[in-house]
Amino acid sequence: METIGHWIGGKPVTGGGRVSPVYNPATGRRTAEVTLATEAEVADAVRVASAAATDWSRTSLARRAGLMFRLRELVSGHQSELAALITREHGKVRSDALGEVARGLECVEFACAIPTLLRGEYSAEASRGIDVHTVARPLGVVAGITPFNFPVMVPLWMLANAVACGNTFILKPSEKDPSASLLLAELVARAGFPEGVVNVLQGDASAVTGLVEHPDVAAVSFVGSTPVARHIYETGTRAGKRVQALGGAKNHMVVLPDADLGAAANAAINAGYGSAGERCMAISVVVAVGSVADPLVDAIAARIPDVVIGPGDQQTSMMGPLITAEHRDRVRSYVAGAAGEGATVVVDGSRPPAAVVAPAVVAPGGGDAGGFFLGCSLVDRVRPGMRVYDDEIFGPVLAVVRVDTYDEAVALVNANPYGNGVALFTRDGGAARQFQRDIQVGMVGINVAIPVPVAWHSFGGWKASLFGDSPIYGPEGIRFYTRPQVVTSRWPDPTPEAIDLGFPMNR
Repeated sequence: METIGHWIGGKPVTGGGRVSPVYNPATGRRTAEVTLATEAEVADAVRVASAAATDWSRTSLARRAGLMFRLRELVSGHQSELAALITREHGKVRSDALGEVARGLECVEFACAIPTLLRGEYSAEASRGIDVHTVARPLGVVAGITPFNFPVMVPLWMLANAVACGNTFILKPSEKDPSASLLLAELVARAGFPEGVVNVLQGDASAVTGLVEHPDVAAVSFVGSTPVARHIYETGTRAGKRVQALGGAKNHMVVLPDADLGAAANAAINAGYGSAGERCMAISVVVAVGSVADPLVDAIAARIPDVVIGPGDQQTSMMGPLITAEHRDRVRSYVAGAAGEGATVVVDGSRPPAAVVAPAVVAPGGGDAGGFFLGCSLVDRVRPGMRVYDDEIFGPVLAVVRVDTYDEAVALVNANPYGNGVALFTRDGGAARQFQRDIQVGMVGINVAIPVPVAWHSFGGWKASLFGDSPIYGPEGIRFYTRPQVVTSRWPDPTPEAIDLGFPMNR
């Protein structure tokens, strides 16, 4: 069986620690095992990154930009291979996997502009004969801890800006789908980045703790659940590190009575069931305002049978499996318990369509031979206080909350402890502008169900969806991975320079 290891100092490292199984979620079969880093391996990765940090921080902006352009071309040229690894270990359909790689590529393209992004500020003659300027200095060794649901895009959110700013980077990807991280590391090496600038450390909670507590790691970026995000933020900042920790979400889609019903229903399907609901920007709650409720629920329910569920590598599939059997069963429990809490289960997807999988049996190596599939569920008349509303389900379960007025919809969203993303569907421009001012959520979509910002803006929620002062990637990412240094200078009268007729060059 294949063993997936680390990437340290510009080369693969098998590792000698514990191992964890890697499954193909579409078949339920164990396909590989991933090495979980030991304490010594964590220390070795940090040591290698620290050794590379000084020279890399002194590398010219022109050189760094050139390497980022090379990386951009390599990632672009290997989109199919990266997408195939995502589909094999995560389960999402190929079109979705290709979309993930494309959005990650945007972050590399943004970082290619690093000479412009790191331009400082200058004040001449702040006092007589004194000039003051500000420069952005790299932090040193930084770590990225990323989730299973975006094994390429989220690492590139972090890696591109961190390295372009002059830091060395240690990636700790999810142990559930680790292979894409090694291909990214190989592409970094092929682009010409020096050894030790980018490292990959496979592992579980033990490796996370080792990185967060290591004194030579200056900053930590994290994307995952809210309890873990809070723990990493508190632990890291207590140790004097910079931390940006993105947590969970419960994204609402508010539909006003004047909205285009077909567009809203399609958006609810796409944003609720895309990637089997395993997105931090998935819509999990539809807030139906007033008279739109009945026709909207009917329209969503009528579209669910059109969602083709199957293995991600089949061209006809629209929704793939969930990541593990345990997670599948957890998601199923929310649908099973909804009626007992007073909700109405309109469409019960707690069992996948019979045509998708065979009856579950124990497969060689563990797992379900039929794969970790679920159908799409729609639960109506949900209220706060029900598990199906309160918890981040992270699966293909769409809840509908009915309210009478716009003000009730806003109050509902603002009262939720999460503040990652929200969408409003309406034809009323005035209502849309008012919604942007009223809502207490970090990312807002107007007739856009999944408002993930482009790479030259920044991604980040509010409230329990983000711990720390800095959202991730974009301009905020540049600020997170650098610290300002202010230089106040006075110089004596200059002396004449030697004659040199050569054209000035960046070196």
